[in-house]
Amino acid sequence: QVQLVESGGGSVQSGGSLRLSCAASGRNVGIYVMGWFRQAPGRERELVAAIGPGGEDVSYSESVKGRFAISRNNLKNTVSLEMNNLKPEDTAVYYCNGPMVSYMSTTPGAYWGQGTQVTVSS
Repeated sequence: QVQLVESGGGSVQSGGSLRLSCAASGRNVGIYVMGWFRQAPGRERELVAAIGPGGEDVSYSESVKGRFAISRNNLKNTVSLEMNNLKPEDTAVYYCNGPMVSYMSTTPGAYWGQGTQVTVSS
């Protein structure tokens, strides 16, 4: 079984930055497409970013493109999400997920982390 644990969430002012980290255990995630999803109150869970096994192939939702950066360290079995120029609309619980079929897909895989809260105030 794969366990995914997110960390790095918190409260920031608009325009601030946060770095989220997802630590995986149980299996080596280096062969999997991984993604970050988020869910705001009253909203459905949506894909934020995805990354291919080697780290070169990445995709972003239009709302975060140019502000967020997904990366991975397969030796450490981690996937990170750098979030810059945060906006109140980014407020949500952020979840690590995998394996995804493709970095171009919006369909989540079977494994989810517990989520980490990100709150952006204006």
